[in-house]
Amino acid sequence: MSQDTARLRVKTWLFATVVILSNVLGNFFLKKGMPGSLGSPLEYVTVLFRPYVALGVALLILWTLARMTLLSWADLSYVLPVTAVGYVLVALEGRLWLHEAITVKRWAGIALIMAGVALVSAGTAPRTFKDKAHSEGAAE
Repeated sequence: MSQDTARLRVKTWLFATVVILSNVLGNFFLKKGMPGSLGSPLEYVTVLFRPYVALGVALLILWTLARMTLLSWADLSYVLPVTAVGYVLVALEGRLWLHEAITVKRWAGIALIMAGVALVSAGTAPRTFKDKAHSEGAAE
């Protein structure tokens, strides 16, 4: 493995981790900060100023930026399955911290997601395009 390939792999795993954690935690804080019900559109705006909701929104902005960065160099067919491990973390987070009931069917689905993540992450390198000419042609 060349030094460039090793650096790309480390960078990809670092950004994938940021994408996963910011998504999981951002959604958690949104859920934690939301009231039981909202009536008018104005209530949706005012709820943005609650600390947990504001933190959730900030983390989801970080998620979007990190995901955009990750997708700029890694294959979509690699990024989506690898970051799907966030679904597992969301289920665990919901169960442990929000005391949500998770059925056997949901756990089976989570197990299938993890199997898919294992298959994809064990495959080829997450590199999209090595040469500039090829990547410019793909963007058109």
